[in-house]
Amino acid sequence: MEPRNFVRAGAAASLLALAACGGGGSGIDIRPPDLAPAGIQKIEITSRATTFDGTSFGSVGTYEKLVGKAYGEIDPNDPRNQVITDLVLAPRNARGRIEYSMDIYILKPTDLAKGNHKLFVEVNNRGGKLFGAFNQSSGGNDPSTAAHAGGAFLMKQGYTMAWNGWDPSAPSGGGSMTINVPVAKNPDGSSITGPSYEYIVFDNATTQSATLSYKAATLDKTKATLTVRDHLADTPVTVPSTGWEYASDMSIRLLPAGTAFKQSAIYEFTYTAIDPVVAGIGFAATRDFISWLRHNTVDAQGTANPVAGDVKRVLGYTVSQPGRYMNDFVWLGFNEDIRGRKVFDGVENWIAAGNGIFLNYRFAQPGRTERNRQNHLYPEAPFPFAYNTLTDTLTGRTDGRNRRCQQTNTCPKIMSVNSANEYWVKAGSLVHTDTAGNDIADPENVRFYLLSGLEHTVTGSPTNSAGTCAQFRNNTDPNPALRALFVAMDQWIDGTAPPASRMPRRSDGTAVFTTTTAQSALGIGVVPQASLGWPNIPGVQYTGLVTVRNLFDFGSRFASGILDKQPPTATGKVYPSFVSKVDVDGNEIAGVRLPPVAAPIATTTGWGLRATAFGGPDGCEASGQMISFATTLSQRVASGDPRLSLEERYVNKAGYVAAVTAAANALKAQRLLLDADAQAYITSAQNSTVLP
Repeated sequence: MEPRNFVRAGAAASLLALAACGGGGSGIDIRPPDLAPAGIQKIEITSRATTFDGTSFGSVGTYEKLVGKAYGEIDPNDPRNQVITDLVLAPRNARGRIEYSMDIYILKPTDLAKGNHKLFVEVNNRGGKLFGAFNQSSGGNDPSTAAHAGGAFLMKQGYTMAWNGWDPSAPSGGGSMTINVPVAKNPDGSSITGPSYEYIVFDNATTQSATLSYKAATLDKTKATLTVRDHLADTPVTVPSTGWEYASDMSIRLLPAGTAFKQSAIYEFTYTAIDPVVAGIGFAATRDFISWLRHNTVDAQGTANPVAGDVKRVLGYTVSQPGRYMNDFVWLGFNEDIRGRKVFDGVENWIAAGNGIFLNYRFAQPGRTERNRQNHLYPEAPFPFAYNTLTDTLTGRTDGRNRRCQQTNTCPKIMSVNSANEYWVKAGSLVHTDTAGNDIADPENVRFYLLSGLEHTVTGSPTNSAGTCAQFRNNTDPNPALRALFVAMDQWIDGTAPPASRMPRRSDGTAVFTTTTAQSALGIGVVPQASLGWPNIPGVQYTGLVTVRNLFDFGSRFASGILDKQPPTATGKVYPSFVSKVDVDGNEIAGVRLPPVAAPIATTTGWGLRATAFGGPDGCEASGQMISFATTLSQRVASGDPRLSLEERYVNKAGYVAAVTAAANALKAQRLLLDADAQAYITSAQNSTVLP
């Protein structure tokens, strides 16, 4: 509903009446600044120029780049905003509103009439733009040159692209996107304090200090605890007060001075923090910026909207952390703008599983992410996990990520796309099951796709790269499937049904459930090798390590976004979850099997183990594995590898090319690959050195 605390008599009432005439559709607002509605108040463009060195993208023509800041206000009395933790404790301006500012970045056709009138919004990852591999372009946070344009997947279609800061912990500068939000204070103006927790791991032997997420309320070391352990299942050992000190109120270091943190050891630091920011404003900032671009003509100062009147559809794209942000964005009702309109029409969420983000909480740390060795004790994934409205078997609560948007008819179409890594390290199956582990029907607006055997990645790991892991990491690129599903999502909005969901299911026998262990209170369990069907591959260790989803106790005020226990205590209750069964090669059966899985030259997994020097055999977090097949039968027999060699599978290169061609064309027919990407797989096979 429209905020009404600014209504005044006389001429102001006439202005309000005129604004109301256009408010529901065009969104054009002609009120002076002191009467402007909440939301974006000011757009400041600090740089505007033709980009990509003037490259013309077919009939769309050239693009221009706009960089600047947006300034917004939030009405704390609007029910849509009252879900934001500590909003009532933020300082207010003369209009009774709460202010924020954020970085913005726009790439648009120079002549909007030649574009497709659709807005592509990438929710940035810790301030960074990760759309390049999807767009077949480069340039990182500031794509500018003709070379950066690359394949220009989005530009050739005429998309306007936009980014905004939302993460207050994201760094500034270098094209990074961040947001400035206020600090919450007690009603009497005094500072708020509370428990805070840091999980600290450095995969090197040189780092000597660790930065804290918030200032310490006191430098009294008796009010804090530092522990260390080599492996997640080890008992933590308390570092004595003589073994560490505060380097500042925002960092700690080991003693004696110059001592480095032990490589890959797990340090945990608990302390009392001070001055939490109202981080949940980041949700409202995205909502208000997109709504302003789509509906408004000018800001409250009269500065023109650079895409005024052009945006007919908004499509979101996320990678990892922003996908978890988007899960909560929908759940908390932010896909409804302050005038009741839909914000995103569709969203492609890559590698978010059913998890949320540690943003709308006091002393938020949105940069944290849980995997099977790290960050288990943060509130990344409390119930609800699924979009369906369900009753939690462990707590009796009823909720679902779609619940609020269904009430307002503002749910977007969602492509929930996950790698195998999400199933292994984030209990990803919970996004499409109930809390007892049973399959549930797809929501009307959501489809689910496992990209079989992939790690958690932007574009696949470099070939023959192990990093901190025991095996070479998985180089399978998800982007060909992501591009096809993005196009299918756009068509879905127009009424064409999307490809059917493709994920492991209990009902079809492709699901292998995790089992709990003595360490499940830490967030880890096991997938039995026999149940999975994992082969005994020479030189490859199998532990079955997997994340299990605990019901944690964060304290009595957790429902209000306040963590009185940080870290939390485990209740001993665990939600059932599962991964996909594998075939005789160790490749996953369920999901979308891209050509590297359907016509394999290796076993590709979403899970991996750390190398001994980096804390192995603990899990290697986001990384998977690529374990090559022997080339010949004799090599296979000599090594004791149970998996067929390349020559046994394909005979020769022509056989391999035929298998890749069949796999690519089958996926194209199912609308899971675009023509160009299917052909790219075939061409790559033809140019490969796989067999003579």
